Amino acid sequence: MDEKIYRDDDIGDIVLRRNARSRRVSVRVHPVRGVTVTVPYLVPYSAGIRFLLSKKKWVLSVMARQKAAFGTAAPVSPEQTETLRCEAREYLPRRLAALASRYGFEYNRLAIKDNRSNWGSCSSKNNINLNLRLMLVPEHLRDYVMLHELCHLRYHDHGPAFHALLERLCADWFAGSSVLSGTSRTSGSVNPSFPVSKALEKELRTYHPA
Repeated sequence: MDEKIYRDDDIGDIVLRRNARSRRVSVRVHPVRGVTVTVPYLVPYSAGIRFLLSKKKWVLSVMARQKAAFGTAAPVSPEQTETLRCEAREYLPRRLAALASRYGFEYNRLAIKDNRSNWGSCSSKNNINLNLRLMLVPEHLRDYVMLHELCHLRYHDHGPAFHALLERLCADWFAGSSVLSGTSRTSGSVNPSFPVSKALEKELRTYHPA
């Protein structure tokens, strides 16, 4: 993997990264590490720049959202981490239990961790892990992550049955909520079979655990 820096007057420095495992050009906006464009190994960087510029309006909107959510986007200090841990231990178990009760799920154990790679996970033993940094994202996205992990109690994969269940629960849980007001407007850019859950997943991708 190799990389170079491209400068845009509005976005700032962008890391262009070539990766042999990538199959398509992608753009990632991180509140701390900034904007990264990844291209397949044999694709020229110029193609990555063209793709970035085609998505520039979206990139700037994500950057603005992240700035509002994370302020200066400085790394979370040890003191802030402990504050988040206390908040997460108070909030997440109650919220997960409420969602599980509503939809008839039973999980074995909940662990709250400071994970830098994902928002949550569900083990084969039906133990659920949730990231304490969920306290940094909007409440509806916390609920989405918890619904996602609860669905894994029934389906330990991301197959069609899993997505159908997640879509049904999200559509029910967020019914009548302003969270869904933009779903119809964005459905053209997400999977039309799962408009609610995929819209929430797309929004969650604008935030990152670390």
